[in-house]
Amino acid sequence: MNKSLILILAASALLFAQQTEHVDLNVIHKIKVAEFGSGGGRGGPAGGAPVSGSKIMETMWQLTDHYGPRLANSPQFRAAGDWAVGQLKEWGMSNVALEKWATKDVESGAIPGWQVTGYSGAMVEPTYMPIIGMPVAWTSGTNGPLTAEVVLAPVNTPADMEKFKGKLKGKIVLTSALQDLTLPTAPLGSRYTAEQLADLSTEVIRVPGAGGGGRGGNPALADMTPEERTAFQEKQRNFFKEEGALMTIQASARGQSGTVFGGGANRVGDPTKNLPQVSITAEHYNRIVRLVEHKVPVKLSFDIKTEFTTDTDSFNVVAEIPGTTKPDEVVMVGGHFDSWHYGTGATDNAAGSAVAMEVMRILKSQNLKMDRTVRLALWGGEEEGLLGSAAYVKAHFADPTVMKPSAEHQKFAGYFNIDNGTGRIRGIYLQGNEMMRPIFETWFAALKDLTPGVITIRDTGGTDHQSFDRVGLPGFQFIQDEMDYNSRTHHSNMDVYDRIQAADMEQMAIIEAAFVYNAATRAEKLPRKDLPAAQPPTRAAAVVAPAVK
Repeated sequence: MNKSLILILAASALLFAQQTEHVDLNVIHKIKVAEFGSGGGRGGPAGGAPVSGSKIMETMWQLTDHYGPRLANSPQFRAAGDWAVGQLKEWGMSNVALEKWATKDVESGAIPGWQVTGYSGAMVEPTYMPIIGMPVAWTSGTNGPLTAEVVLAPVNTPADMEKFKGKLKGKIVLTSALQDLTLPTAPLGSRYTAEQLADLSTEVIRVPGAGGGGRGGNPALADMTPEERTAFQEKQRNFFKEEGALMTIQASARGQSGTVFGGGANRVGDPTKNLPQVSITAEHYNRIVRLVEHKVPVKLSFDIKTEFTTDTDSFNVVAEIPGTTKPDEVVMVGGHFDSWHYGTGATDNAAGSAVAMEVMRILKSQNLKMDRTVRLALWGGEEEGLLGSAAYVKAHFADPTVMKPSAEHQKFAGYFNIDNGTGRIRGIYLQGNEMMRPIFETWFAALKDLTPGVITIRDTGGTDHQSFDRVGLPGFQFIQDEMDYNSRTHHSNMDVYDRIQAADMEQMAIIEAAFVYNAATRAEKLPRKDLPAAQPPTRAAAVVAPAVK
């Protein structure tokens, strides 16, 4: 078949889809007014006083400044969940609940309730320096002030264990070498350029055998078999405690200028027995390392207070707007509700949760009649390996290890997710579902004043739409401007309310509301890919490190 004929057929298929895919432009306008408000400013008559209908930044304030970080199963996570339930009920949602799921059966380890109730850290010899840092999740406290000498002991191979054996007792251990803090020359935050969006819209051709790369890590592990790697990592986790170290300090490798990135400690077994472990800013870490390397004795002092709770059951926040003519068919919208505890979990992912809640508020406040039920889900345990959404999908739709779809699986229409920070929506990932391209093109055409609507066949990972995609259900994540997500806020102490862009949040709420409405009212459910084959159980991806997005 020649290229001209292919182009003609593709154009004809797109034209047919656009002619048959109905978009109610009057509803799109109502959604915009519900978010932007009326009066002056955005969309109102010139000279009028702006009247905003948006509640999204109030929701952001509640989830961040008010309730603070929402580490899965922490007291803050549970308090924020109770608030969300109350707010959704106040907005008139139906079937609002905290739908529980158990973490005790998760292979990566149950998620205990845990919080920091006090932290201070400083270098006290050879001179005083307060240390910018934070205890990593699920570490124990110091049982009062702890002052001790430091030792530099990077343990990356079995040989390193022999090298440091007998040298760590009663010490505070620095666990990595000097950090490379090459002067950054790229902007701290950025939006997609037209050229980058054009590149994103093209399909990536993967060369067979080409490596997937990653974010670095321990190169010594690359030469080990999976069994050897698992055994070494288990031994590595226990080494410092068995050698009598008092606590460990890790450098925030990505962070500069006082930004601290971190994750969690081991959850397998009894995490209350974990050594205290602190992540500190790279500049402070490097000063301490250089002193040690120059044979200058260094003493550090820490006072860490943490609390564990025994309730390991978690929850997803759920709420509905019942459908009118097809109430048993469901369109879902969501994002993960949990966060890390270093900041207040603003861009990761109070932003996605607030947008999803705002979508529900808009659709309900406008009394829009939708054939299908629209269901909100705000997930717990995403940071530990998409655990909340995986548990939900397994309970409602299909267990991926056996792949026997339920009746709910057949009635499912689609899921839309936001989890890439505060950046405005620039398009959507098809997740390999090419059948969605002409549908999304039509939907984006009605929103061209808000977004270019780039559509890419590429996949994106590390967030909850994957739990749906894994069992053959149409689940989608939007393309967003990166802003300073990876350079400053993702899993860091700078993930706070001030990094949220209000205008971007409003734009996201309008676009996602329009997509949810379209999916809930179109004649057919969204087309789906073939049902995948059953997949063997796999160890959750984030036992001691954050999920990567």
